[in-house]
Amino acid sequence: MHISQNFDAGNIEVVSCERADDIQLRIRKDANSDFYQWFYFRLSGARGQACHLQILNARDVAYPGGFENYQVCYSYDRQSWLRHPTRLQDGVLQLDFSPESDSVWFAYFVPYSMERHHDLVARALTSKQASHALLGKTADGQDLDLLRFSSGDAGKPRCWLIARQHPGESMAEWWMEGAIELLLDENNSLAKQLLEHCDLYLIPNMNPDGSRRGHLRCNARGRNLNREWAHPSLQESPEVFHAKQAMLDTGVDFFLDVHGDESLPYCFIAGTEGLLHWSGKQQAQLDFYRQRLAELNADFQTEQGYPPKQPGQANMTMSTAQTAHLHHCLAMTLEMPFKDTTATPDSKHGWSAERSKKLAHSCLQAMLDYLQSEYYQA
Repeated sequence: MHISQNFDAGNIEVVSCERADDIQLRIRKDANSDFYQWFYFRLSGARGQACHLQILNARDVAYPGGFENYQVCYSYDRQSWLRHPTRLQDGVLQLDFSPESDSVWFAYFVPYSMERHHDLVARALTSKQASHALLGKTADGQDLDLLRFSSGDAGKPRCWLIARQHPGESMAEWWMEGAIELLLDENNSLAKQLLEHCDLYLIPNMNPDGSRRGHLRCNARGRNLNREWAHPSLQESPEVFHAKQAMLDTGVDFFLDVHGDESLPYCFIAGTEGLLHWSGKQQAQLDFYRQRLAELNADFQTEQGYPPKQPGQANMTMSTAQTAHLHHCLAMTLEMPFKDTTATPDSKHGWSAERSKKLAHSCLQAMLDYLQSEYYQA
């Protein structure tokens, strides 16, 4: 038997792998950080054997509640991912699994590799209405990509969509893939209407270094990018530095930052109610978007989520608070679960890549409806 993780987004440390019934593992911390929770590894040479796998340091992960009622993702072909019963016992994440093949992959959520990211960017540029800008380089020297979809007409609302500030939240880039696929569909009426009404700016992956390294939350410098927006550093958080500058150059009329939540089994939107001068108009805009999204997609709900902050209590180091403050626009964080949704569960797949992509379609429809509503014009 062998456990391997030396591939794009891989993360695991082997403590013991001598017996199938006693495979002991640990999750590696993000570089220059104490954050950890993302894992992704391959088990080889155990076909037909009753394996007992334990992740020993699950007690001290960034979000211990994330492993409660959690089911691990596994795949034999890295295309189709299913869920398998998993239990958290005495701070150890445990699963019993008998592989049906010579190799099986396990992951915290369905991975989204940097190679797939590059394929996505290349596919987007097959559209005559898409263009690309290299915003800059990451600390590891990777490209930070910006895609723009526009009909070329001037004066339209500028809508910014960013994803995967936290690299372990791979559902965020699956969401981006869903959004881009819709925009590439020349026969899709929603895509046509969007390009008539707005210019879209998309950063499909804000954290390429963390994604490739198999991090949960940080970039190569150990920085949580969604706490860098007040004063981003070209040395420590170049990803935010370049993104924020590009947004200042274009202006922003709508902003959505796409994430995943480890603990909460819901899809929800977090707003910027904590801004010092939060107004009734801003609340009505936020309420409209959330309610419209709930009407469009049964996986989304408005009852559960993060408690809204009181006016003046906003964390100005976060992307949404900074963007709403600087650009006076509707700025929101979309959260999707690592686990599953309680109201619309799927015991076979849990929350999945495909559901993330479908939610993106609904988010784009809700965005168009917002831009055409009295709330945006008000």
